[in-house]
Amino acid sequence: MPERLGATRLRDANGASRPRTGVPLASDSVLWRSLLGDPAVTLAEGDALGRIAQVRNIGTGQTVFARMAPARALVALREGEVALGLRTADGTFRTERIVRGPAWLDLSSAWLDEPHAMDARASSPVTVVELPRDDLAACLAAHTDLAFRLIQGLAREVQALAVNTHELMHKDAPARLAQWLRQRCEPVAGREGQAIVQLHERKRDVASQLAITPETLSRLMRSFTRQGVIEVAGYTVRVLDTEVLGQLAEA
Repeated sequence: MPERLGATRLRDANGASRPRTGVPLASDSVLWRSLLGDPAVTLAEGDALGRIAQVRNIGTGQTVFARMAPARALVALREGEVALGLRTADGTFRTERIVRGPAWLDLSSAWLDEPHAMDARASSPVTVVELPRDDLAACLAAHTDLAFRLIQGLAREVQALAVNTHELMHKDAPARLAQWLRQRCEPVAGREGQAIVQLHERKRDVASQLAITPETLSRLMRSFTRQGVIEVAGYTVRVLDTEVLGQLAEA
């Protein structure tokens, strides 16, 4: 079971007690701002959220939550990387998107009193924060500004899903890959127009997110390389021309 944040110790993925590490969640401005947006959460709001929030530490490859399991709390990722998707009958996990903390994992299911719509699996050691629905409802009644910002958070989630659906339906595979790379570009100091993309997922997971086969992904990466747009070395993609990559993404 997850522990209240008021406790002095946390549990690791094997259930062993360990000292709390990092900043207490009540004052974790990076977490709350990422989840709830600007302006920064006030001290009173942070304390209120910290009193109801529960933390779980989960090891790589373990389940964060299961599709069709009852959702009784809003679930957020504080640290690490989680794959959202579908676990098939034969145990294969089909990744639809990768989430890196801090970010929401499931902001809606608990409010609807419905099961989780997707499976979630830890791609790395992760720290998950849960806000029990009933406790959060009472918190929002006392802090109405938080309620409005949570509505905005839901709106951002809906908008992101709408954009993703549009791209899958109306963009061809090269444009989807270019957009995927562009969203992950990290600028290279002193090299204007160039960027780096670190690949954290397996090829088949990236392909699944783009609704293409791993073979098609490999073929597209080779095509981008021949065009002089990227260079690939292991799990690092160097974008040689971000302007051209942007043009491919908008094609």
